Amino acid sequence: MDTKGIDFNLLVTLEALLAEQNVTRAANRLHLSQPAVSAQLSRLRDLFDDPLLIPAQRGMTPTAKALELLNPLRQALDQVRAVLAEHRHFNPGNAKLTVAIACTDYLQAVVVGPLAVALRKRAPGVRIAVRHLDQQQLEAQMTRGDVDLALMTPEQGPGGLRARRLFGERYVLIGRKRHPRLRRGLTVDEFARLDHVIVSLRGGDFTTPVDDGLTALGYQRNVALSAASFLIVPEIVSNSDFVALVPERLVRDRCDQLKIVECPFPVPGFTVSMLWHERNHGHSGQSWVRELVIEIMGSL
Repeated sequence: MDTKGIDFNLLVTLEALLAEQNVTRAANRLHLSQPAVSAQLSRLRDLFDDPLLIPAQRGMTPTAKALELLNPLRQALDQVRAVLAEHRHFNPGNAKLTVAIACTDYLQAVVVGPLAVALRKRAPGVRIAVRHLDQQQLEAQMTRGDVDLALMTPEQGPGGLRARRLFGERYVLIGRKRHPRLRRGLTVDEFARLDHVIVSLRGGDFTTPVDDGLTALGYQRNVALSAASFLIVPEIVSNSDFVALVPERLVRDRCDQLKIVECPFPVPGFTVSMLWHERNHGHSGQSWVRELVIEIMGSL
């Protein structure tokens, strides 16, 4: 049988005809005219090379071929309907989905961690695969489907992606709880004289834009350690006399372990957004996860 010319609606009509065994009732069920259903029945007879339904005293009687088709046809149509329903109406309680998220280690802690906890409660079949954020390859990764969602500062993202702002972040100065020289109301001179830990995402750098601001004020700070990750910095400073400027959300719940003060001069913060490709925009599961991220970030 040549399947190229098969119209899905023909199979829906056949299902209705076999269920109703009457052209008029099948037409009413499908919200079609009786002549339209009769015309489709004629096409179905040609397609299957069988009368399918023959006139009887009351209505019509299915042929042996029609009875043979009934169960496979219903199963196939039910599968198609289930796929369409799942696409339109994501059910987090029983859905199976893996979402690949690219982000920095800081955003793994601040966003992905709470998201994973929420998913475990609301959508236990939805898993997260964390990918290293590669800004140069991100658009290609999203086009291939290797990455579904990126968490990053929007100005660093490639053009052409959809974006949604999540939150604004600022930096705070942290040190150990009983640090002898760290206090509120610190002067710029006192700040510069402290021993600093900085984070270089590229690795090995000993200056950041903060140092440009200090230079403009006529100061230079002492950088004792250049770390490759924000995540280890709170642990380092809590066990030493080092201090560090870190994103506030990273240490918001660690006031019992750390002394947290304002930087004595303005330090620009940054915006965190989530970015996704157009190919994922209409996917109900991906959309549900994005809305959950927005909800979580709004509650923290």
